[in-house]
Amino acid sequence: MAARRNEYSEASIRVLKGLEPVRQRPGMYTRTENPLHIVQEALDNAADEALAGFCSEIVVTMHADGSVEVDDDGRGIPVGRHPEEGVPVVEIVFTRLHAGGKFDKAHGGAYSFSGGLHGVGVSVSNALSKRFEVTVWRDGKVHRIAFEGGEVAERLHAKAAGRGDRRSGTAVRMWPDPKYFDSTTIPHGELVHLLRSKAVLLPGVKVTLVEEKSGRRQDWCYQEGLRGYLSESLAQLADSPPIIPLFEGDQSVPAGHDSFSEGEGAQWVVAWTEEGPLLRESYVNLIPTTAGGTHESGLREGLFAAVKGFVELHGLQPKGVKLLAEDVAARANWVLSTKVLDPQFQGQIKERLNSRDAVRLVSSLVKPQLELWLNEHVEHGRRLAELVIRQAQARSRAAQKVGKKKSSGVAVLPGKLTDCESDDVARNELFLVEGDSAGGSAKMGRDKEFQAILPLRGKVLNTWETERDRLFANNEIHDIAVAIGVDPHSMRDEPDLSGLRYGRICILSDADVDGAHIQVLLLTLFFRHFPKLIERGNVYVARPPLFRVDVPAQGRRPLRKLYCLDEDELRRVEDKLRKEGVREGSWSISRFKGLGEMNAEQLWETTMNPDTRRMLAVRLGDLDVARTEERFTMLMGKGEASARRAWLEERGNEAEVDI
Repeated sequence: MAARRNEYSEASIRVLKGLEPVRQRPGMYTRTENPLHIVQEALDNAADEALAGFCSEIVVTMHADGSVEVDDDGRGIPVGRHPEEGVPVVEIVFTRLHAGGKFDKAHGGAYSFSGGLHGVGVSVSNALSKRFEVTVWRDGKVHRIAFEGGEVAERLHAKAAGRGDRRSGTAVRMWPDPKYFDSTTIPHGELVHLLRSKAVLLPGVKVTLVEEKSGRRQDWCYQEGLRGYLSESLAQLADSPPIIPLFEGDQSVPAGHDSFSEGEGAQWVVAWTEEGPLLRESYVNLIPTTAGGTHESGLREGLFAAVKGFVELHGLQPKGVKLLAEDVAARANWVLSTKVLDPQFQGQIKERLNSRDAVRLVSSLVKPQLELWLNEHVEHGRRLAELVIRQAQARSRAAQKVGKKKSSGVAVLPGKLTDCESDDVARNELFLVEGDSAGGSAKMGRDKEFQAILPLRGKVLNTWETERDRLFANNEIHDIAVAIGVDPHSMRDEPDLSGLRYGRICILSDADVDGAHIQVLLLTLFFRHFPKLIERGNVYVARPPLFRVDVPAQGRRPLRKLYCLDEDELRRVEDKLRKEGVREGSWSISRFKGLGEMNAEQLWETTMNPDTRRMLAVRLGDLDVARTEERFTMLMGKGEASARRAWLEERGNEAEVDI
């Protein structure tokens, strides 16, 4: 008898081995527009050697045959056999995901600070290359190994180095495979910028680009660091000079600090200009974070606190003007380089830093130094204050033009709504919170300037088949509609959205099955009766954690509290703790039964703070509206029980549920 189509059995489970996951889903591991990022992975390894103090020169060669080579004079990747795996370490590094010398922080590992903490970087470079060659100079020998399609093509072999050749280091040469990239052409400008920034962040290290076809060679070696880089870049960007001298600092955490590990810190240079384009670059352990992250949030927070304190101390704030962090940052240019012992990035390409502690780290270093500088240079401080106040006044005028529609005599705002103070609709947020107890924590933990709270009792009505004129018979839905200031409408309507009171409407429910059900009911309400809000990008789903892991202090690491969204993330965190050398069982795990169990500080830090939260934007994308409405009818319709049962029997095995 022929096997049923779509049969789900033991044979349906496929285990991807080695580098196969990378080749099947390359977009999960790298950018697929061009191979720049897989070259950057090799470059980052060389930069980590320089950051650790073992490398003085990095050479990147664009060969005429389309291959790219990264050569450093560091220690050289170890070539001996791994004590547990029994194969050469250099082979493991390039063929195994989650393998590297940057995990062992607790026992004086090879790297104190590095960007390559995921342990998949150069193995991804290998997986997505037609051919990949590695040469290691170490212990008076030259070792070579080659790969094709991610597999070993030439086993590791060695020969004695020439007489007097005491060099050490690693050279990696890759031929990117065109089938994984939209284009195999590496953008020259981005590569030059990347190499130049490495030289800036590694004072005294020489970085070279060699282009075989043109015979061109460029060298960068900076002794002046960030200050010279920002000054030079601003001169190229615009004619508007900084309004005050550049503010710069470089500070690391000393041993024995209560909150941070020894050596963590930041180096920064900031310049305020009145007009022209802005330059903002940030790095974590030399990794460029093009999408910013929590370290940039810490810089903004520190700058704001210092400037606000100066303005208040000297009585410079005009009546009726309220300063916000965005006013201080609006015309600020900066280059920020942060050292974090255990950085948590968003995704493998590491464009954004998510480490929550980085906000406090950078802010605590920047604020006191800027406060001291401003009060030592009062005239410069006054000039900066004038610029910031003008920005605040311009922001206030812009918000008044948009106009926040206040409640009229007809529609009185719900009594249980705790509104925000700001009139800036684009900035304001409304949290629809499951339960009164969680609503209480949210009210205490929120930023009352721009965050409003509307607690919901119980489960919201399933509104998929509710007529529009019957919606307001339900108190909860009436309160939601009145609070957001928009009337119910359909996908085909052109509703009046001028009364919208919040730029973000955030669904905040428990991180369990019941919470997911409430999310579905609210998303059904918005898709059916407020679809233009989804279309405009006004609807979001907050992601509170399900677990908290308390990790005891260990060596240089202070006591840590780590939050996990779900069991899968909890497993990854526990695996990471084991690799760090944390003793099994020394950490404790707390499961939040609901938002009401989280205190105000925890709810703010994990779920509401824009700098540290994780939030999903609800988008229509390329949605086929008719088919989606058909699916919603099957899932939410009252007369569709048999269709739902059949669908669940067919597809239920695909669900991951927490029961």
